[in-house]
Amino acid sequence: MLALMPLAKNVDLDKISEITYGYVGADISALSKEGAMHALRRLLPDIGIIKEDKPIPQEVLKKLIVTKEDFDHALKMVEPSAMREVMIEMPNIKWENIGGLEDVKKLLKETVEWPLKYAESYTRLGIRPSTGILLFGPPGTGKTLLAKAVATESGANFISVKGPELLSMYVGESEKHVREVFRRAKQVAPCIIFFDEIDALVPKRGASSDSHVTERVVSQLLAEMSGLEELRGVLVIAATNRPDIIDTALLRPGRLDRQILVPTPDEKTRLEIMKVHTKAMPLAGDVDINSIAAQTKGFSGADIEALCREAALFAMRKNLNTDIVSKKDFDEAMNEIKPSLTEEMNQFYDSMMRKKRSQVMDEDITYMG
Repeated sequence: MLALMPLAKNVDLDKISEITYGYVGADISALSKEGAMHALRRLLPDIGIIKEDKPIPQEVLKKLIVTKEDFDHALKMVEPSAMREVMIEMPNIKWENIGGLEDVKKLLKETVEWPLKYAESYTRLGIRPSTGILLFGPPGTGKTLLAKAVATESGANFISVKGPELLSMYVGESEKHVREVFRRAKQVAPCIIFFDEIDALVPKRGASSDSHVTERVVSQLLAEMSGLEELRGVLVIAATNRPDIIDTALLRPGRLDRQILVPTPDEKTRLEIMKVHTKAMPLAGDVDINSIAAQTKGFSGADIEALCREAALFAMRKNLNTDIVSKKDFDEAMNEIKPSLTEEMNQFYDSMMRKKRSQVMDEDITYMG
């Protein structure tokens, strides 16, 4: 397909073949044409001065070489067919967009980024990377943001699935949905499959009123995850507020074997979250975000975001043309936005963290939500 195309020395066809996983023949053809057209557009100023009945001079034709930059442009313009069929995201959330949680970020970097970026190191040392991660913790603490950020930072595609949405009352449909999600992820690898509210999708077998449906879904999900052990480039991240009701078979080695607590923000983390959400906000000199962080015990990351937004809205209600948010605005917002996390919830998740050491959650813990 590229045999007659003049290529610059910086064009690495092996590299292009690696990053075009999921492209069919027609996609490769479109990619090649777009690269050539981009090269041609660069020469339009030179070609434009030539009369229509005159051939293009050799010195201009010699400049018509397709470069790496032309292919980089084409890769942004031509989407693989597999990605057009599904809701594939390419998130733009970075680590810097998430305040605090440094320990959690470190674990995610090691578990997700390293296998994708340094695959040869795993091969050299004879180890297999994890195929699944369970993020658990109180609601609003940033589990979805973390999953999107690690996809962005690792350069992976992202398929997001909400557990309740995947379930179907029609016999066999739910399992079909699960198979389809994994099939598509393999087509567009490297890819992260993110199951939000996975407790709704795979509760402990026998515990659901629709136990026959959920048991089939659990079995299908286990089968798909077992198949990932031989396939590099696809990883499952699941999130839940209720790790105690997830089928324990899903938490064993080779499945969601890395279980990470995303905790209630402490004061230091709350300060970092405040910095993220006030970064572009013009604050009055009397606003002390350190003091606000100290006053927001029990606030989740989502609560703090809501607090900052509400403070700005209070400022706008007073004057739509205002260009500053004051301490009084934050004080009024504090009266409206209340903490959503309780000490009982913290104790519950701390207990889950201690119990998970055996890799399987014990069943004798009661959720206090």
